[in-house]
Amino acid sequence: MHYLAHTESGTSIRALARRAGCHASTVLRQIRSYESKRDDLLVDEGLRRLGRQVLRHSRAGSQIKEANENMIEGTSQKTQTLTDDQLTAQTRRVLLRLCETGAVLAVSADMDKAVVVRETPGGASSRTAVVDRAIAEAMALKSWITCGNSGRVLRYTITARGRSALSHMIAETENQALGFAEAATGFIGQEADQATDPNGRAASGSKRVRYGIAETPLVALARRKDRDGRPFLSAGLVRVGERLREDFELGQISIPRNAGSWDTILTDIEDALHTTSQDQYAMRARARVVGALRDLGPGLGDMALRCCCYLEGLEKAERRMGWSARSGKIVLRIALQRLKRHYDGLGDDGGLIG
Repeated sequence: MHYLAHTESGTSIRALARRAGCHASTVLRQIRSYESKRDDLLVDEGLRRLGRQVLRHSRAGSQIKEANENMIEGTSQKTQTLTDDQLTAQTRRVLLRLCETGAVLAVSADMDKAVVVRETPGGASSRTAVVDRAIAEAMALKSWITCGNSGRVLRYTITARGRSALSHMIAETENQALGFAEAATGFIGQEADQATDPNGRAASGSKRVRYGIAETPLVALARRKDRDGRPFLSAGLVRVGERLREDFELGQISIPRNAGSWDTILTDIEDALHTTSQDQYAMRARARVVGALRDLGPGLGDMALRCCCYLEGLEKAERRMGWSARSGKIVLRIALQRLKRHYDGLGDDGGLIG
């Protein structure tokens, strides 16, 4: 705020220090700190975006400022301010993706959006998420991601501060589901129904994950070989599973894992389609999830929902559904094959990462 007030509104450093009740040298260090970060593409564009907001809402004191203000009013749709709820919902899914092994956020100056790409052990790469530039800029400004290279395509990785922020987001979501008013310190990957002792520690036999799931159940299953020595899941089947998860997260769908019957689950998602609080992208993503799950039907849809969206392991999904051991991977592969046929039929209407 001090940096933008000084560079965009022209407020002096001493005036900012008087308002903040601190020494002028403190404000000067803050301004120099952000100025040194402007070599980063996302940080620079994020500051420009926020600067336009500051200039638009500030009082014009000259003809030049009035002209700039009028010009920016004409492009207000491109400089909308992100709300806290929008930022939390979007950054949570992106940071979860960046916690996966080999995942980076790729962006360049001529790209309208940023993408999360995960490198596979074979050297290939798969796109797992699409990110609005405003969201990527906000994460860079908060130092949740950092750039590790230079060139036309920049690659960002998650930082320790980003992992800590994600941990708090996960803990807050889980505690809201359990009815707690305030979020306690939590760990990514810890389920809401995990058993704990009176001191808050995980019970014996359970394991907490410090920073999140490094690989999804689909990626782990794709490393296994069938009797012919080929991967149990092909790269195409892994992509359609990731595609379902992306729509599930874009739609901001929240369903308890023991929600009841299959019809109840679909009804809950469809009821959310009629809410006016969701933006059009979230509503479209929800509609795609409903279409895919209805095409799969009960059984196949249950397995896809648990392993692709909830990221449950095969053994846990088998126990929850009362199936015999080692039967889940066969059902999951059949579900992914059916899901691939469904997405192939949608064509260009299948979503962002199809």
